[in-house]
Amino acid sequence: MEIAPEVAATLKDNGPVVALESTLITHGLPYPDNLKIATQMEGAVRESGAVPATIAVIGGTIRIGLNKEELAALSQSPERVKLSRRDLSFAMSQKQTGGTTVAGTMFCAAKAGIRAFATGGIGGVHREADVTGDISADLIELSRTPVAVVCSGAKSILDLPRTLEHLETLGVPVVGYQTEEFPAFHCRTSGLPLDQTCQTPQEAAALIRAHMDLKIKSGLLIANPVPPEAAMEETAMEHAVSEALMTARKQGIKGKAVTPFLLRELAETSKGQSLTANKALLVHNALVAGQIARAL
Repeated sequence: MEIAPEVAATLKDNGPVVALESTLITHGLPYPDNLKIATQMEGAVRESGAVPATIAVIGGTIRIGLNKEELAALSQSPERVKLSRRDLSFAMSQKQTGGTTVAGTMFCAAKAGIRAFATGGIGGVHREADVTGDISADLIELSRTPVAVVCSGAKSILDLPRTLEHLETLGVPVVGYQTEEFPAFHCRTSGLPLDQTCQTPQEAAALIRAHMDLKIKSGLLIANPVPPEAAMEETAMEHAVSEALMTARKQGIKGKAVTPFLLRELAETSKGQSLTANKALLVHNALVAGQIARAL
């Protein structure tokens, strides 16, 4: 593992650092949108008074913090792979380059001593999971890695009620940030109420500190809705998701390929609306995570 000098110095001084994942660069968005949004997310973290640490694996080395040249190279690398926790040791042994998922990023961030992490939306229980058994490793990682994850809920393509139920079973706190309802990634609401909320970065930081002081092994989910001006309407989103899922089934898309395929299909079906929402929530989550990290 290599930690960028600025990140290492900030951590040494107990300063605010926000981890950022890199699968949005390698698999989530097309070039040049991926590089533009990754740069904007880092800028949002800095705007909040914190230091960004984009996490990726470069040539078999876990990198905590990338410079502009490395971000640009990762955004166009032809051999980049998608790396969850289970893939890290193989990627290191084979000198691979790739983007870390939510689970992979959480694991690396915790190893580096970073406690705040911003992403778009977590993975969760997939629709028809009772048949396919497809449940994201993000949920297990949240249950065993003490990092606070700021996100816009879980991706709209998932079974959101089951995802929330699974998080409860795993003992992961799910706290709404200025909302009393679990956000549905592209949409601000899902119809699923939350028991716990916080209104300010200071309240969120106090929650994280209490969680860490108790030495609870799990992470926390800070659910921050997509900005209203970029949000999609729930009915339109559900229609687009249904069409994308049908296409995925017809083409036999499975495993790691499911989420990026569905997100591409949603962008096409919604005529770009889902992509606009995705970009907006990524940058907004980075800003909020930076504010929380600074308060923490």
